[in-house]
Amino acid sequence: MVEVVPTRFGAGPGAVRPRFLPNESVRSSLDVVGSNCRWPILRENVRAGSMMLVHAVSSSSFLPSRLSPSCRLRTKNNSASSRKAQAKKNIRDRQPLDGDSQSADDVREFQAGKNSPPSPDVNLPRGAEGNGAGTATAQIESLLSPDQMNQAPESVALDGGADTKIEIPQPVKEKEDMKTSKVSLPNRGSSNEEGGSSGVSVNDLMLMIKEAEKNIILLNQVRARALEELENVRSVKDDLQGQVHVLSARLAEADARAKLGDQAKEKNKILEGELNSLQARLDEKELEAKAALQLKAEYVTLQQQAQNLAARLEASSAAGSEVKVLKSQIEDYEEEVKNLRKRVADLNVKEEVVQRLEGEKQTVQEYAHCLELKLAEVEEKEIENARLKAREAVLQAELVRLKAELEETSDASLVTPQLVKETDLLRQQLQALQESMKSAEEDQLALNMVQAENAALREQVQILQQRILESDTEIRQQLELYQDEVEAFQSSLEGLKADSGLGIAQVPVGEMPWDFWSNLLLRIDALMLGKQLSLDDGLELRIMAWRREARIRDAYVAVQNEKDADVAAGLTELTKLKKKPGYHVVHIAAEMAPVAKVGGLGDVVTGLGRALQKKGHLVEIILPKYDCMDYSRIKNLKVLDVELYSYFDGQTHKNKIWLGIVEGLPVYFIEPHHPAKFFWRGQFYGENDDFKRFTYFCRAALEFLLQSGKKPDMIHTHDWQTAAVAPLYWDIYVSQGLDSARLAFTCHNFEYQGVDAPGALASCGLNVQQLHRPDRMQDNFVHDRVNLLKGGIVFSNVVTTVSPTYAQEVRAPEGGRGLHLTLAQHSKKFLGVLNGIDNESWNPATDPLLEFQFSADDLSGKYANKAALRTRLGLAPSEGDDDRPLVGCITRLVPQKGVHLIRHAIYRTLECGGQFILLGSSPVPSIQREFEGIARDFDQHPHIRLVLKYDEALSHSIYAASDMFVIPSIFEPCGLTQMIAMRYGSIPVVRKTGGLNDSVFDADDSSYPEEKKNGFTFSAANEGGLNFALDRAMAYYRTNRQWWRNLVTRAMKMDYSWDHSADEYIDLYRQCLERSKTKL
Repeated sequence: MVEVVPTRFGAGPGAVRPRFLPNESVRSSLDVVGSNCRWPILRENVRAGSMMLVHAVSSSSFLPSRLSPSCRLRTKNNSASSRKAQAKKNIRDRQPLDGDSQSADDVREFQAGKNSPPSPDVNLPRGAEGNGAGTATAQIESLLSPDQMNQAPESVALDGGADTKIEIPQPVKEKEDMKTSKVSLPNRGSSNEEGGSSGVSVNDLMLMIKEAEKNIILLNQVRARALEELENVRSVKDDLQGQVHVLSARLAEADARAKLGDQAKEKNKILEGELNSLQARLDEKELEAKAALQLKAEYVTLQQQAQNLAARLEASSAAGSEVKVLKSQIEDYEEEVKNLRKRVADLNVKEEVVQRLEGEKQTVQEYAHCLELKLAEVEEKEIENARLKAREAVLQAELVRLKAELEETSDASLVTPQLVKETDLLRQQLQALQESMKSAEEDQLALNMVQAENAALREQVQILQQRILESDTEIRQQLELYQDEVEAFQSSLEGLKADSGLGIAQVPVGEMPWDFWSNLLLRIDALMLGKQLSLDDGLELRIMAWRREARIRDAYVAVQNEKDADVAAGLTELTKLKKKPGYHVVHIAAEMAPVAKVGGLGDVVTGLGRALQKKGHLVEIILPKYDCMDYSRIKNLKVLDVELYSYFDGQTHKNKIWLGIVEGLPVYFIEPHHPAKFFWRGQFYGENDDFKRFTYFCRAALEFLLQSGKKPDMIHTHDWQTAAVAPLYWDIYVSQGLDSARLAFTCHNFEYQGVDAPGALASCGLNVQQLHRPDRMQDNFVHDRVNLLKGGIVFSNVVTTVSPTYAQEVRAPEGGRGLHLTLAQHSKKFLGVLNGIDNESWNPATDPLLEFQFSADDLSGKYANKAALRTRLGLAPSEGDDDRPLVGCITRLVPQKGVHLIRHAIYRTLECGGQFILLGSSPVPSIQREFEGIARDFDQHPHIRLVLKYDEALSHSIYAASDMFVIPSIFEPCGLTQMIAMRYGSIPVVRKTGGLNDSVFDADDSSYPEEKKNGFTFSAANEGGLNFALDRAMAYYRTNRQWWRNLVTRAMKMDYSWDHSADEYIDLYRQCLERSKTKL
């Protein structure tokens, strides 16, 4: 048996040096294939075949078998001596090669059968199919049958049968243990004489190699075709992915159209409501037409009476007594004429109603046209859905075809795992597309329903239009007939008055002849041209004459025969009587209670506005039209039929203006039609682009004031959200004519300042280079930012904050949050005005949310509310004389409010024998989780209850039921809860900061007069300070009930309404306007 050394030809120790090499290129090809073949089982067979070829060629059996005995002997001796010499040389020169990974010990172990041959796994690179490696691989594959390639171990016999075998170690497939296998080749020769072994003849081996080369060529061709098909599959896959992306985009568009369909459905519902309203108005119109007919009948009767009266006047012209009676009758008749004219005026108003209905009808028609357009879009969407379905079917068929082609591919190794993964991903995308198509079909059904509803609605609109046209025609005919009769009646009445000799002063203003009014207008013009009347006075007198007012008639009749100077003096007295009743104040704000309230800002805007309105001033509010407002609290909400365009981001954008009444105040809501949908976000604040949202609103609000022609005396803005109004006003709008107003700015909390990059100012049209300066809007901390709050301070005429103490606190670095230097520079125009509360909204005697109303003079309802709240929240009822006080706390759980002190107050109240109720939540997740844990600990506790949400009705009940109210704020600009608590008889326990220090005065502080004491205070923001105040309140409650009731009564009677604060603001407005007039 001949052992094959497991190394390449001439590559290491023990390698056999052949004396004859029939085909050097074949041998090298086999060596390369043995290293680079991709199939493990074939790779090892190629290696074994390479070694087998080397040993077969180098052995004596490779020589021709028929030699003479002498030649055989020489060959034998020469070969023996040569082998001995070569062995000695190999021992001396044996050195391991760098590329050989086995040592001599490894070779010896392999020869002993312990190890397997090396099996490097190197894949051929793409494009190397034509080299010798691929050819040799096919040769060896052609020598072995498929069963032999997959079988281990295998034996291939050389010439000589079972005694002559070459054992070739061979590994099995990947991920299996290496095993030694035998490869048997067919016996093609005879045994030699030397050792009874036989070899393969050269001719047979060459034939085998040629066959192998042919097979290699065929294999390369097959492989090339397979690679081409693989490239085709990949290109088809890329095309399919692109089509999937396109279909996904179309599907997103279909979803957007579906949303438009939903919006159209909602608008249809609104249109149905408007249709019902129009129907009701039409019914009212029919009733009014009947009333007009009745009025006509009364007029006919009255005309007959006038004719009888004229006949009596002609018959008794000589009798003086009868003339007096006739005059009295004429006076009565004139009263009836006045009543008749009132009815005519009412009828004119009804005509205006008809015109308004026509306008609304036109609006309905336009909306119906819009619906038709949307229906056309829906039909287009249906066509698009059909195309999508067809495309989906094509893609599905293509996917099935590709899958079949892949399965038919003979070379399974060409289908890489990556291709399989990508194909699965494509299949998932198609499945997602199918699901989306199903949802699109459902949307289509909904749109079909909307289409049917629209058709029915159009029919109703057409019927309504027909009825309105008929009613309009009938009413116009009646009005024309009635006006003709009235004109005839007026002419006859003027004749009667002329005959009876009545004076001009006795004639009603409306019955004065037109000659009189024309003469008055000409006289006024003459006085103006003669410089005896000023231009303003003359224009005002002309308007009075135009309106035919009684006061100018009477004044002119008294002086019409006098000199021009006397006439001018008499008429000028009329203009002096006309005085402006108050200031015109426009508030531009981001909040207003109760429609858009987040914090105290909304309460201030509403409370201050109502207080100014009650004092005779004209107050108007401008707000953004949020989608999340409480629209139920807005009365008479309607949209103006005007288009307001404002500048932003280099172009103009359309805005809608809505009108409404909130708490008795006129409010304008601005709805931007900007692509970013600034105020359709579902929340008031907290968006990443809040800076852009509110600078847009500021620009639009000023544009509205300019285009509406308003001339306010004061524009009052609030917090950073509307602070941009000040620089916009002075830099842009004063030069355009909006220059009548002066600016007031109120900062409610210096914690929030509206800081952004300087370029953000350019969006609303401001000059960044001019404003990004230390003395203007550059932020004092971060110099590459602009600060809107700082801009409001710098560019406003008067600046306020919400309490005097807070005004002092913000002048320090900690309280001012970096703006203390700016406030110091503008200290002359900065002061604090304490906020107030609306006594009408917060009144325990009339509060509809309380089960029992009460007042300072009768506290029985407060005790009843306390018992009811305990029952509602599951707290223990009173025992005996009710010596257990109830402590309330209503707040946002944020660090500013002193959450660590609120938590301590819960446990301290329990230690002191009281009950505690907390109402509120936290936007900070960690704080919210902490108090949720406390709430779970006290879930069934008889004396502690935490309600971690905001409930308006429950807040009123807590104010009314609690005996004490804890407000341990770290800083508090003003605070309204302490004022509301005192209004409801709950004694505040507060920390002395900001507005708390200005409104709560300690009961034990002798520096305050007795009538001013209303609570308990502490200074240190720690648990000891809170204990000091809370323990004293508990002790007074237990030990001196009468003193406590007197304290409650005194606190309830204190006036913290907006009345006094509104007077302070009015005084500020007056000083500001007087200074501006002085400068002018």
